[in-house]
Amino acid sequence: MTQNSTGRRTAAGGVLGAATVAMGLIAGVFYIFACAVMPAVARSDDRVYVEVVQNVNEVIQNPVFMLSFLGALLLTAVSAWQLRTTSGPRGWVWAALAAYALAFLVTVAANIPLNNALAHATDPVTAVRASRTSGWHGTSYGHCCRRRHWRAWPAR
Repeated sequence: MTQNSTGRRTAAGGVLGAATVAMGLIAGVFYIFACAVMPAVARSDDRVYVEVVQNVNEVIQNPVFMLSFLGALLLTAVSAWQLRTTSGPRGWVWAALAAYALAFLVTVAANIPLNNALAHATDPVTAVRASRTSGWHGTSYGHCCRRRHWRAWPAR
């Protein structure tokens, strides 16, 4: 609980704390995918690559992840609204909201449809080639970590 300008206690601090935790959890997911999961999977042959990515896409759709994924956006938006008339972390909260809203939009509008297409792939070679030419690499740093040559930035 924090106090507002009239001296009354508010829940803004609790919401900000929850938003920070949710945002940290999701940032950790993005980070580990970019630094470890996709580079490790990129070392595999095409069949293993497609199978692992399909499995990850399937198991990540669970209530715990969805609570964090959606909660980070919602809690940060609520916190930004609660802090709109205060001084202090207001600018940082709005910046965090804008950055995560962009990441959320890219994930929902680009990554999820491409992941759904990969989920239905039957031929791994065709699926990997399609992912390279469809823009999948440009929508996520984790996917930009090119297969087999993930250190060769930028992906071409």
